[in-house]
Amino acid sequence: MVMMPKRVKYRKSQRGKMKGNAARSNFVAFGEYGLQALGTKLDNRQTY
Repeated sequence: MVMMPKRVKYRKSQRGKMKGNAARSNFVAFGEYGLQALGTKLDNRQTY
């Protein structure tokens, strides 16, 4: 049996999977080439 709260004061909506093309920040500001992430999200230790 999974334990769950009866009520929550501030609910966080679940994001799910982000689909579709980016609406903002989808251009290269300086230069001609850019990097594109092809994998999944990175955690703290992988960003360095």
